[in-house]
Amino acid sequence: MTEAEVIREMREHLEEQFPKVCAHCARRFATLRAYLLATKPLGSAMPYDADRGDWTPAKPLGTMTFANCPCGNTLALTSDDMPLLQLWSLLNWARSETKKRRMTPQELLNYLRDAITKQVLAEPDPDAL
Repeated sequence: MTEAEVIREMREHLEEQFPKVCAHCARRFATLRAYLLATKPLGSAMPYDADRGDWTPAKPLGTMTFANCPCGNTLALTSDDMPLLQLWSLLNWARSETKKRRMTPQELLNYLRDAITKQVLAEPDPDAL
């Protein structure tokens, strides 16, 4: 897998989580782009399985990235519902890349999260067209 393929797969999975609604204020985020524009990232992304060194988890804990809704509530995007073989493929790539780049799994996931954010926000807003 290439980094571009990993970013594409991760982005597709994230985009499938929308629309998303804040449980506290009922604010609706129609798209990943709307979510990224309106929320504020909160801390590091959490690659739970990779941090444990479990690169082929039978029952994955998954990954999570958190953000604050404008109301202050914490929201999460996760790897939940990702097909197991796809998750294993991404984790296998991450294991190789963390060694090659001398990064922790968390650092690599933060890097990918930032790359996806930049990619999404660099594209024209489809609602403005």
